[in-house]
Amino acid sequence: MDKPPPAQANEPQDPGGPDFPEVATVRRARWRLQLVWLVPLVAVLIGGWLAVKAVLEQGPTVTISFKTGDGLEAGKTRIRFKNVEIGTVKKVVLSNDHTRVIATAELTKNASDMLVDDSRFWVVQPRISGGTVSGLGTLLSGSFVSMDPGKSKVVRHDFIGLETPPVIATGEPGSEFVLKGEDMGSLDVGSPVFFRRLQVGQVTSYALDQDGNGVTVHVFVNAPYDRYVTTGTRFWQASGIDVSLDAAGVRVNTQSLVSILIGGLAFQTPKETEGDPLQRKDLQLG
Repeated sequence: MDKPPPAQANEPQDPGGPDFPEVATVRRARWRLQLVWLVPLVAVLIGGWLAVKAVLEQGPTVTISFKTGDGLEAGKTRIRFKNVEIGTVKKVVLSNDHTRVIATAELTKNASDMLVDDSRFWVVQPRISGGTVSGLGTLLSGSFVSMDPGKSKVVRHDFIGLETPPVIATGEPGSEFVLKGEDMGSLDVGSPVFFRRLQVGQVTSYALDQDGNGVTVHVFVNAPYDRYVTTGTRFWQASGIDVSLDAAGVRVNTQSLVSILIGGLAFQTPKETEGDPLQRKDLQLG
């Protein structure tokens, strides 16, 4: 029997296993190049979105002029309304004539409608005035600028700060009256006003008359007590003690211990002189 011819040395040997498809070589260079550019592109888009968001959320900038820089510090002093933070002082510089201090502040966007012509700003610090103590909380938290929004419709972004806090906030129900007298006695801003020994108001301001012969005192009487001030009302200083001696003994009459210590005003309307209620009228201080 004839034997099969031997296999040639250069012929491939059949391993006898299954046939596998050839693996194609994939080129990744182009994809890697695209991924390299994708990362900075996403970063640019995120940065642009954050920039647009910051611009849309940015509030107004205001300047407030004060006599001194007490309690003002750039980047730290906050601006508050009703004890809620609405802005931050960003810069504190001297005015061009070096007579005042200019504080530049950035407010939140929702405070834009509060920047009107009669809005008021002042620095809150520990104070003692008219027998009242205020601002004690700043001993721990630090001074801040408080705001009292006005009612004007005229928009404004530059203000002159108050050197002392306003006694009456804008919108407080009540009436203001102007009193004329010979001297101030022991009165001061914040001194109480009494009606039938109840404190119903306080002194808001005072000034010497131009002729120097008297003083003008502004008082605010809270509602509903302001309706008891009429054309026949008489005001007098209630800072003393009225002592009288008669057959019944010694009589001592005073408004309150507070009025003895810090002064005050009282008013009464005699029945025979009752008249119509007043609104911001001049009255005589007895």
